[in-house]
Amino acid sequence: MSTPVSPLGSVLAGQAPEVSISRDLVKRGLFAAPVVVLGGFIADSGAGAASAGFALALVLLNFSLAAGLIAITAPISLGLMMGAILFGYIARLGLITVAVLLVKDLSWVSIPVLGGAIIVTHLGLLFWEMKYVAASLAFPGTKPNKPYLSKSRPPDKHQAKD
Repeated sequence: MSTPVSPLGSVLAGQAPEVSISRDLVKRGLFAAPVVVLGGFIADSGAGAASAGFALALVLLNFSLAAGLIAITAPISLGLMMGAILFGYIARLGLITVAVLLVKDLSWVSIPVLGGAIIVTHLGLLFWEMKYVAASLAFPGTKPNKPYLSKSRPPDKHQAKD
């Protein structure tokens, strides 16, 4: 006798394409983190580096929350998913705004670097990820590591027909 698996359990196990894409985005963001922090350091020394690191953390959290909202609500209802996407977007923008407003007066923050890093890392990671997303029903989410090869071969041109 098998135990039923809840949609939430399969989502958290990483079977949803949104989760795999978000995981891939976070990996690429962590891979790019030294470059982002170095760019912030070049722009405004220590405050710029700290601001760029904080911005990258906000961006990666934003992508993870977006994927989580979609993955959790999609198996439940289409209407719920659409509402979560719309209001989740507004809420995530609000969270970023609140996070920036909470740290804006601290000594380690450079507002121009923080704002620039938030924008550049959002767009940069999305454009970088576009190369790795498979837009097909055969492989939803990220593209497989090895190309899908069919075992069947087309008929030979010189083969006699029945």
